[in-house]
Amino acid sequence: MSTDKTRQHQRIIFGLKLRHWRQEKSWNFEELSRQSGISISYLNEIEKGKKYPQAANLSKLADALGVPKEELVSTALPRMYAPLVELLQSNFLSELPLDLFGIELQQVIEIIARAPDRVNAFISALLEIARNYSLREEHFFFAALRAYQELRNNYFEEIEASAEQFIQEHQLPSSGGVTVQQLSSILDKTFGCSVQENGLDAHAANLPGIRSVYNPFTQRILLNGQLNERQKAFQLAKELGFNVLNLQHQRPLASNFVHVRSFEEALNNYKAAYFAVAILVNRHAFVDDVAGLFRQNTWSSAPLLQMMEKYNASPEVLFQRFNVMTAEFGLEKVFFQRFIHDVANDRFEMDKELHLNRKHQPHASGLGEHYCRRWLSLSLLRQLHQEQANHETPYLAGVQRARFVDSSDEYLCIAVAKHGHPTPGHNVCVTIGVLLDEHARRTIQFWNDPAIPHMEVNVTCQRCAIADCKERVAPPRVLEKREERKRVQGILEKLTGKPE
Repeated sequence: MSTDKTRQHQRIIFGLKLRHWRQEKSWNFEELSRQSGISISYLNEIEKGKKYPQAANLSKLADALGVPKEELVSTALPRMYAPLVELLQSNFLSELPLDLFGIELQQVIEIIARAPDRVNAFISALLEIARNYSLREEHFFFAALRAYQELRNNYFEEIEASAEQFIQEHQLPSSGGVTVQQLSSILDKTFGCSVQENGLDAHAANLPGIRSVYNPFTQRILLNGQLNERQKAFQLAKELGFNVLNLQHQRPLASNFVHVRSFEEALNNYKAAYFAVAILVNRHAFVDDVAGLFRQNTWSSAPLLQMMEKYNASPEVLFQRFNVMTAEFGLEKVFFQRFIHDVANDRFEMDKELHLNRKHQPHASGLGEHYCRRWLSLSLLRQLHQEQANHETPYLAGVQRARFVDSSDEYLCIAVAKHGHPTPGHNVCVTIGVLLDEHARRTIQFWNDPAIPHMEVNVTCQRCAIADCKERVAPPRVLEKREERKRVQGILEKLTGKPE
């Protein structure tokens, strides 16, 4: 833990102890000020964890409260604050990006201090849930990052401006097609970073899925030799993002997180990736392309695949660039998802998701349940795997109108599935879904194309009440248990109710 955070925790703990001893004597601030000779405003700052008293004031407080000075300054807290101590020791509170949401750590502590028994019971419950479900700090970091992206509609004008300036300075093509050679040359000449194309090949067996590694001492970028040109371009563009945005201090050195050390590291990684997408897929050109796609009266996957070719972009990069839909087209009720298909075991995992404007129904489930096989993402991945058995199919694009049976919310979903996830035997599908409200129907001309398949869907098989579903891979156990509880509750209400 850094020295600054250690001092902050010392201030917080001392403030809580002072509050405890003051309340033990049933004193208000005026009385403690009279007894100690310390001003009310300064005492208030101490209790809020903003100030730590100097030696002379420590002696005054100890004398006034009748507490040994050693006990007053020790880091031990009364038993009622034990969960808070555990939370502080876990470094979780201080690592959370509270400032991004306009919250100060002292405000959180003050809330806890007002009713320590009840709040600490709540904290204990959260910590127990985290332990039982093997939740680590990084899960909270990524959850906070998603919340921050959603708060900003996944659109960061300051990074867009930096990317535009970079494109102009280095005369990168604005209409797409930024090459690996161009990016490599800029890294070398401007930032002194060299690129080793097959730098990870000697360790490929022990680094599955790692696309690149950066060595800060040699300033060398080691690439996985199995990457295609689009994947190489993204890794190099992301490295440029770390340099241009001055994010080198706290950043991951590998393309994939093995362990997340802090929220700032996760945030900086996201910002560098955002910058990479912004220079690979020019905002203004892409807005024109999306407008042309939306003007179509009928759906065709050709323009989408042509955009991938034009910008030399992977589906992930292209779909991240659809973040312009909120700022440029007013489409705010949107979700993004990425699925990984383990073809050998026929398992599907949602490893990325983002919800804008609201929590949309299609969402990740960490309970080991089976995602609805009617979702476009899963059906495309299965189709891709079937076609791969006969011939190489690099990409499959599709569209679907998906209506959720529990809410009747309907989404227009567009997805691209591809072969070539870094982990052998795995395929990837990225999906964007737009809630079909009145604004979306006016904006996307092809939404009502009769050729677009309509599908009733749910989140997981275990929670789905769709009868005679041919795609079902698991019985609706959760739903059955819920209905059983309702039946039991109904019988109990009759047995305990007033006789008719």
